[in-house]
Amino acid sequence: MLVVDEIMQQLTRPVMAGPAAPNFAGYSWDLWHTPVARPAAPNAVASVIAHGMGDSCYNPGMQSITQQVGATLGTYAICVPTGNRLTDTTNGFLMTMDRNVDIFAANIRQDPQLKAGFNCIGFSQGNMLCRGYIHKYNDPPVRNFLSVHGTVSGVAGFPRCNPDGLLGPVCKPLEQLVGDIAYTQATQSLLFQIDYFRDPLRVNTPAYKTFSQLARWNNEGNTPNATYKANFVKVERFILVKAEKDTMVYPNEGEHWGHFADGSLTKVLPMRQTLWYTSNLFGLKTVDEAGKIFFNSTAGDHLDFSRDELNGWLGQFV
Repeated sequence: MLVVDEIMQQLTRPVMAGPAAPNFAGYSWDLWHTPVARPAAPNAVASVIAHGMGDSCYNPGMQSITQQVGATLGTYAICVPTGNRLTDTTNGFLMTMDRNVDIFAANIRQDPQLKAGFNCIGFSQGNMLCRGYIHKYNDPPVRNFLSVHGTVSGVAGFPRCNPDGLLGPVCKPLEQLVGDIAYTQATQSLLFQIDYFRDPLRVNTPAYKTFSQLARWNNEGNTPNATYKANFVKVERFILVKAEKDTMVYPNEGEHWGHFADGSLTKVLPMRQTLWYTSNLFGLKTVDEAGKIFFNSTAGDHLDFSRDELNGWLGQFV
């Protein structure tokens, strides 16, 4: 419990810039605000926002983004948390990816403003909530999925997770878990981040196929799930944004559904050359051939974007 206690002490400091907080907002944490809900215009499609690692729906920065989304689209918009004022951030570390998705889905289904469907807008790790919701639930359905610098394909490492830095209590276990012991039942129940760790040197091992939460979503596991694919192809539009100089998501081509070639940590494949695309494991090829995927990029680092850029991506919604 010592490591968990240290993580909790680091993550519940009242003023701290989240490591994956959008840069344009310029806010620090405030645990005592409630998530903002922007009222809806008649017949407008609602929007759900999913925040990144180290951030919170109770952070004024995320509230500002939620307000901007609602104002731009003329929709009801809400940042959906997976915890309360104190645990919304820590659950993004100490709760499994699947469990976070289940809570995310439960909160969505409790909101009557979302019952007709919604747009899902994810930032960084928050895109795993949008993606997981689509695969596992998608009822009410996601209409547009905007992924801003998202970990949608998983990551092959954590280059900005400094074991000696502020998040050392999280980064040290991550450093120890990536490798031969990454894919066990016990390991996959420890940290959210290890659940979307995709090691290209181990993706063909029985351990990855049996225990990886990401492998199940990708239908790379031992038992493909037809529902995951059927739900995925129902989304009307995917707007993907890659940071050209991203130092957080590794490789950054993963933000456009690419990844390292199996067995390599040097050769990066674009989306259409990946096995999950060519074999259409979870429906990515289907949605691409239907013209549903829109690629965008930003020039800078992770979650470095402007309000105008965000408005432009929102303008690509159906």
